[in-house]
Amino acid sequence: MLSYRTAGESHGPTLLALVEGLPSGLAVDTAFIDAELARRQGGYGRGGRQRIETDVVRVLTGVRAGITLGSPVALEVPNKDNRLDDAAKTPPVTRPRPGHADLAGSIKWLTTDCRGTLERASARETAARVAAGALARVFLREFGIEVFGFVSGAIDATCDPEVSAATLPELRAARDASEVYCPDAETSARIVDHIHRAKVEKDTVGGRVEAHILGVPPGLGTCVQWQDRLDSRIAAAVMGIQAFKAVELGMGADCAWHFGSQVHDPIEYDAARASESHLGFVRPTNNAGGLEGGMTNGMPIVVRGTMKPISTLLRGMPSVDLSTHEAVQSQYERSDVSAVAAASVVMENVVAFEVARAFLEKFGGDSMGEVRAHFDATMRMARGMHGA
Repeated sequence: MLSYRTAGESHGPTLLALVEGLPSGLAVDTAFIDAELARRQGGYGRGGRQRIETDVVRVLTGVRAGITLGSPVALEVPNKDNRLDDAAKTPPVTRPRPGHADLAGSIKWLTTDCRGTLERASARETAARVAAGALARVFLREFGIEVFGFVSGAIDATCDPEVSAATLPELRAARDASEVYCPDAETSARIVDHIHRAKVEKDTVGGRVEAHILGVPPGLGTCVQWQDRLDSRIAAAVMGIQAFKAVELGMGADCAWHFGSQVHDPIEYDAARASESHLGFVRPTNNAGGLEGGMTNGMPIVVRGTMKPISTLLRGMPSVDLSTHEAVQSQYERSDVSAVAAASVVMENVVAFEVARAFLEKFGGDSMGEVRAHFDATMRMARGMHGA
């Protein structure tokens, strides 16, 4: 089973991701992983930390001459801002920030110093998750599966681009040209204005991000056990990202305001398209977001996540000093005004990992050759059942 775990603190020596379950024979594209790490550091509204770090991955284990061995792959993203053991530079934090893990963690670990909690709870940890997810995307690309993430809104600015294989190159170029990773120029400009205003007012901004996964074959995931449903695993991966408060698949929450005839996607069959990943079963709509009954249905997977505004405000918020119980303003730790652009990179990579996990459960093998053979054989059988 494909899995990963992370380790490391925000200001510790390094961040680590241990990826287990990748087959042997996969060429590891470290340049692509580094590019995703660089994108995670970008976006309008980021703080001073991003001027210190230059995130690059070091592959410590599981790879020989750039090719996976089938053993665990250890990925490292070193921290330049390594000062955790310097008491003068990382002093105790006794004024917890509303919205952060500070207070809950201090009570959980029976301390009045929130430092230990915030060092691990920090979104700096997502650099390791992006590295693991980007490695999974290298695997998915071998089977024609592409992942595209972007920011689709913040405050009162929103867009709904039509994402497809045909529009993907243009949208990707537009996203990469945007300061906030939004492929719509007007929406991007309005989000930048909101972040600038928040910066002036010592406030913060969250937003909505999306991930679209194209080229996914039907049948990934399962309806057999609730915890193995792909939609539940994707939702858990997204909600596990720091500061995320909601996740939607396809039409999502809007399903509540429509009748079933307006929600469910009609099924059509086009024999001329049977060679495509959906095996010829096409839909005029994709309200299900590519997932039905916990399994992929051949349509693109569409995931939306909502990131709350960052909980570290320069002007602070009403809080309590844990040492004295006096009313105070919350403590300030160097932070961002908005990290919604970075959040879009994190989400697309953690979602990609879950898709890769489900893919290997369906078409698994110890080597890339075996996985390829299993995948090709299953697709031939599926097409053969329908005369394609």
